Amino acid sequence: MTELLEVRDLKIEAPQKDGPAIPIVKGVSFDVKAGEVVALIGESGSGKTTISLGSLGYTKPGLEFSGGSISLHGNDILSMSNNDLRSLRGQKVAYLAQSAAATFNPAITIGEQVTESAVLHGVMTQEEASERATELYHALELPDPELLGNRYPHQVSGGQLQRLMAAMALVGRPDLLVLDEPTTALDVTTQIEVLKAFKKVIQEEGSAAIYVTHDLAVVAQIADHIVVLYSGEVQEQGPVDQIINNPQHPYTKRLMAAAHSGPKPGMGDKLSGDHDKDVANIEVKDMTAGYGEIKNGKPAITVLRDINMSVKNGHVVGVIGESGCGKSTLARVIAGLLPPAQGEVILDGTTLKGSYKQRSKVDLQKVQFVYQMADTALNPKQLIGEILGRPVEMFEGLHGKKKREKVAELLRMVELPIEFENRYPAELSGGQKQRVNLARSLAAKPEIMLCDEVTSALDSIVGSNVVKLLKRLRDLTGVSFMFITHDLSTVAAFADEIVVLYAGRIVEQGPVDQVLSPPFHPYTRLLISSVPEMKIGWLEETMEKREMAVGIARGVEITAVGCPFYNRCPIAIDGTCNTKTPPVHEPVPGHQISCHHSLEEISAIESAPQQILHGFEKAAPDDDSVRA
Repeated sequence: MTELLEVRDLKIEAPQKDGPAIPIVKGVSFDVKAGEVVALIGESGSGKTTISLGSLGYTKPGLEFSGGSISLHGNDILSMSNNDLRSLRGQKVAYLAQSAAATFNPAITIGEQVTESAVLHGVMTQEEASERATELYHALELPDPELLGNRYPHQVSGGQLQRLMAAMALVGRPDLLVLDEPTTALDVTTQIEVLKAFKKVIQEEGSAAIYVTHDLAVVAQIADHIVVLYSGEVQEQGPVDQIINNPQHPYTKRLMAAAHSGPKPGMGDKLSGDHDKDVANIEVKDMTAGYGEIKNGKPAITVLRDINMSVKNGHVVGVIGESGCGKSTLARVIAGLLPPAQGEVILDGTTLKGSYKQRSKVDLQKVQFVYQMADTALNPKQLIGEILGRPVEMFEGLHGKKKREKVAELLRMVELPIEFENRYPAELSGGQKQRVNLARSLAAKPEIMLCDEVTSALDSIVGSNVVKLLKRLRDLTGVSFMFITHDLSTVAAFADEIVVLYAGRIVEQGPVDQVLSPPFHPYTRLLISSVPEMKIGWLEETMEKREMAVGIARGVEITAVGCPFYNRCPIAIDGTCNTKTPPVHEPVPGHQISCHHSLEEISAIESAPQQILHGFEKAAPDDDSVRA
């Protein structure tokens, strides 16, 4: 293979008015060969995105190229004029951003957006671009490829939108793709679907790619070569097999150690029991909830149905499931942001009002919500001291010196320097902002914190540090956590109990070690099997399992009768699973599995003969746009 892109001694810095420039990228060199995927890995702030954007001849505002070269087909990108750069970005290099939802314009059809760049830059006519787009829809295994271009972005699922972003980048047949964390925010089953599609198209198109990610298990599936970065410098680089299986640099070894090999029983900590109480901290009883007008105890759109769960004092309950299963809706109901249509939420033995507007100040103080994206949760125009001072003033009535002392105590509690009180959110890293987000909730001295995907956007080392912090806070204060996530490894390491939610119903729940050990509910097994392993070839091996292929290809459908997992289950019973509510089995006290099969039959799923596997001879549905 020949070098398509050559990066030599690249330097990027941030000029300062009153002092020397701050170096951001410090002499980075690597090559990308035609038909090769090169992964840039490292924690937040290592320079991954800054370097990858450099291949488009672009730097973020406040940065500038200060040395080195970037050559595409022997042409120096850094010396190109603005007109040449525009042509380069439209014809030779394509960029895939992390958020597909933010990339697409909701008011324009998918087809117009996918073909726009190729037509605008004169690469092909509109007719040729539309024909090419349809070919890519087929290659990316998207539903209804002939008519898909007529839909709008909100009419497809998150995984489909992510693949459509790949089609948008590939339609002009670029030589180089820059993929910036394209699967980070996806749940495990959707991630496999997107990775499989990306890998297939990159191989078939013969494109080269720079893949920016902090997920080492993903790297093992898609990359040929890895460049390990730390603080703008290359620590180690080489073939994927060597970096994954035989790392040499201490930092690379640390990265590998921080990467989970998958959820396993026994990963979590044992609780001291110091904060145990006789009454559950939060209890949800017979709860049904959804959106729209409520009539006769039923919302216009039902999302959650017959939910029963509890969180003990000082414990962590992990709520897992794919996008659209109702995880965030459950947290919104407990917080009072969405009143339930039926059932009740009980705090320390007392039933809470459905809406936060009807709850007392003390009730609001006891239940705190920690949002997923600290970037949008923190006011960018307020200092950190002001952000943390507001709940201190509201709930504790502190002012002046006492308020500042409390703010300093909160910063120490989340292991941040006191000096941060005089900084704005934009001056903090992603992990630091998430700590401030947690500190703001802790300021209310809550009894339970509802954490909605608080580590999903963080790299493995920063995410691991945030989880360690949450464990310390639990042990120190006795606060309970409901931890919503699609990262099963984090749940296994942090939670005491797991609630598996599927299509708005609980299909399995119990202690972590029990839920992660056979017998599994078929959906729990699918989730565990979908967690990428740091093993080269794992993706291909996984997709060879026919039950995995069908389970992943089919989307979440919220149903009112039968088992919610019926349309994706490899051992579903026609006429029973789709018509009757499944009974609840209890293999051991506290571990509940909802399934029509006996525990022995559930355990035998892996060795089940093909003739009893449900639906494998049927084609997967053409449209999984029901995935919310």
